[in-house]
Amino acid sequence: MKNLDLNLLPQLQVLLELRNISRAAERLQLSQPATSAAMARLRRHFDDDLLVRNGRTYDLTPFAQSLVPLVDEAMIHIQRASRVRSGFDPDTSEREFIIAASDYAAALIVGPLRGILRQEAPGVSVDIVPTAAKSGILGQMADYSRIDLLVGPMGYQLQGASKQLFRDSFVAIADAGNPLLQQPRLTLADLTTVPHAVGYFGEGISTPADKLFETRAIQRRVAAVVAGFLSLPLLVEGTDLVALVPRMLAARAQRGADIVVLEVSDDVDASLVEAMYWHPSQTEDPASVWLRSVVQRACSKLHELFPISTHPVTVRALDTTP
Repeated sequence: MKNLDLNLLPQLQVLLELRNISRAAERLQLSQPATSAAMARLRRHFDDDLLVRNGRTYDLTPFAQSLVPLVDEAMIHIQRASRVRSGFDPDTSEREFIIAASDYAAALIVGPLRGILRQEAPGVSVDIVPTAAKSGILGQMADYSRIDLLVGPMGYQLQGASKQLFRDSFVAIADAGNPLLQQPRLTLADLTTVPHAVGYFGEGISTPADKLFETRAIQRRVAAVVAGFLSLPLLVEGTDLVALVPRMLAARAQRGADIVVLEVSDDVDASLVEAMYWHPSQTEDPASVWLRSVVQRACSKLHELFPISTHPVTVRALDTTP
């Protein structure tokens, strides 16, 4: 990439990722003519088409494919260099950080996180952006050119260095008037007699709640599907729907929704482990080290911040009544 105008690197990275000038212009917040002009300059510089039409879409040329990891790595180092400080003092810093997190994780950590920032770093801002296909942040190494930290579940091949933050178990939630709550005992099979609301996280991604039924070959009657977990309590309230959600999210929802929470017995293994992920090059960076410590301290308070009130009946895997 000798003599390449470094101002073209962000455009090149997005064009290689999206393979579409219109979508790249939207992501870059540039006009389409400006993005087309950047593409023309890049083609002249590399003496390669970079994108070639394949029906209604575009494919990367072999040369463009070889550029992808190089451009991603270059962007990481450029952004890191632009943030270099002789030291990092949170008390005086006006640094802006970006954390990518699911709606569930963001809803839990934003309160304690803001509390720590007010005390330690009044000038620092932390923006939380979603992790989803729509946002273009999916936990790949290239994403770290746009974010400082990612909070997401373990076991889903998210890339980067990582450290576990907290564990949450799943519970069942239902409207306080749901007839299901009148039963003296409940099993997973009983839950399938009522319609379910479920969270969707992408094609082929099964949540711990999904796996709970899949591993037992129990078919749920799904009546509503929403992106993420956060809105599930709102769907359940005032309806005949039930949903399985992380325990702390259910506790948070209980504060304003007329829902009942049912524990899931210990013999039903459904838990979610959240971790933070970052680019390995940021491991020793003072600002990054401080940010990770803030997130970890915020997460250490979660279980005490979200006490829960549960129904006397526990959902069991099987009916053990003689």
